[in-house]
Amino acid sequence: MSEFRIERDLLGEREVPIDAYYGVHTLRACENFQITGTSVSIFPELVVALASVKQAAAQANTELGLLATKKCEAIVAACEEIRAGSLHDQFVVDVIQGGAGTSTNMNANEVICNRALELLGHERGQYRHLHPNEDVNMAQSTNDVYPTALRIAALFSMDSLLAAMEHLRAAFHAKALEFSPLLKIGRTQLQDAVPMTLGQEFSTYALMLEEDITRLDEAKRLISEINLGATAIGTGITAHPDYAGKALAALNQITGLSLHTAPNLIEATQDCGGFVQLSGILKRIAVKLSKTCNDLRLLSSGPRSGFGEINLPPMQAGSSIMPGKVNPVIPEVVNQIAFEVIGNDLTVTMAAEAGQLQLNAFEPIIANALFRSFKHLANGCTTLADLCVKGITANPDRLKSNLDRSISLVTALNPFIGYEEATAVAAEAYANGTNVRDVILRRRLMTETELDDALRHEVLTQPRVYELVNRARHIDPPEAGDENS
Repeated sequence: MSEFRIERDLLGEREVPIDAYYGVHTLRACENFQITGTSVSIFPELVVALASVKQAAAQANTELGLLATKKCEAIVAACEEIRAGSLHDQFVVDVIQGGAGTSTNMNANEVICNRALELLGHERGQYRHLHPNEDVNMAQSTNDVYPTALRIAALFSMDSLLAAMEHLRAAFHAKALEFSPLLKIGRTQLQDAVPMTLGQEFSTYALMLEEDITRLDEAKRLISEINLGATAIGTGITAHPDYAGKALAALNQITGLSLHTAPNLIEATQDCGGFVQLSGILKRIAVKLSKTCNDLRLLSSGPRSGFGEINLPPMQAGSSIMPGKVNPVIPEVVNQIAFEVIGNDLTVTMAAEAGQLQLNAFEPIIANALFRSFKHLANGCTTLADLCVKGITANPDRLKSNLDRSISLVTALNPFIGYEEATAVAAEAYANGTNVRDVILRRRLMTETELDDALRHEVLTQPRVYELVNRARHIDPPEAGDENS
C-alpha cells in the first residue's frame, strides 16, 4: 500500500503523506516556511478559533441554500471535533509565514475537509465529494477568516490572562492584609523616605494589577469587532448579501462571545489598530509586573548585606560555586517575560505600520507576538503568585531597625518643630551616627510623651489634622523678650 496520495494545485502534483489530514497547500507551506520550527498548533486558541469560523461559515451558507446540508453536517462535525481538541497536531504550518496567513487558512480548510470526507465515508484527498476551497472556504477569504480568528483567539486568551492576573492580585492583597501592622521606612530614589506599612507597600502591587485588569477588560470591545464577510478586500465579493449577518449570528452562538461586524469592512480588513492597542495594554501589564518584581528583589536582597525586609520562598540552589546561596529566581523569570512582551509590542507596532493599501500581509507575526505575550504573561502571573508571593514572609526586626535608624523619620516632626529645626536634627543625627529620636530629646525640642504621640503608627502612615497648639509652635514666632516662648 502506498504511503502517499497524489494531490494537485496550480504548481502541479505532489505526494502527500497518506495519513495526513492536511493537503498539498499545507505541504508546500511547510517546505517554504521553515523558520521557527514551531507550528501554529502551539496556540490552541487560534486553532479553535479557525474551526469556529469555518463552522459558522458552513452553517450560514447552508441557511442561504448555497451549501448542501449533508456537506454542512460533515464540516460542522469536523469543526466540533477540532474545537474539542482533536487533530490539532495536523495544523503544521510555521507560526511565521508569508502570504498574510493564507497558509494557515489553507491548513484549516484541508484538515477540516479531509476529516469531513471521512465522516461522509470517503478517503482523504477525494475532493470531488467535498472541496477544501469550494466548500469549506465558501464565501470566505484568508483576509477575513484569519483576522477574525485572531480576534476570537485573542478574546479567549484574554480570559485566561485575566484569570491569572486576578489570581496574582488576590495573592498580593492577602499579603497586604497580613503585613498591615508592620511599620517600615519608605524609599524614593533608593534613599530613605517617610514611613509606611509593609501592608501599604504590598497593597500597591495588588492595585496596579487591578487597574490593568480593568484596562484589559475594556479592550474586549474593540477586539470584538470582526470583518467576516469582507472576503478579499472588504467589498464582500463571492459572498451572499446576507452571509455576513448570518455568519456572525452563528459565530456568536458557537463561541459564546459577543462579536459584532465592523461598520466598514474595507477599513476593517486593512486596519490593525485594534491589535496595536491590545499589544500596548499587554506591554503596560508587563512593565508594571517587572517593576513589582524589581521591588521584590530589592526588598529581599541580602540576606545579611541588603535590605532584607522580606523573605522570598527558597526555590532552588542559587549557585554552582557559592554554597548556601539562594536567588530570587521567580521574580527574575517574570522580569524576563516582561522584556519579551515589551519586544513583542514593538513587533506588533512595526507589522501594523507595514500594511499597504487594502491588506496587511504581516498578521502572522502579529499573531505570534500577541499569543506568546498572552501565554507567557498568564503563566508568569500564576508562577509568581504560587511560587513566590504566597510564601513571602516579613522580617519585623529588620523593618524596625531600618526605621529607627532612618534620618528621614524627622519629616514626620516638621509640623511640630519646623523645617529648619528638623534639618538641623537630621544633620546632627547623620554626622554623629545616632538616631532622630535621641537628638530631639537631647535638644529638648519635644518631650518624650510628645515624641511618642507624634511617631505613633497611625500618625506616620496617613494624613492627620495636627493640634493647633503644635502648629503654633513653629507657625507663630515668639515675641521679643518673651522668656517663656
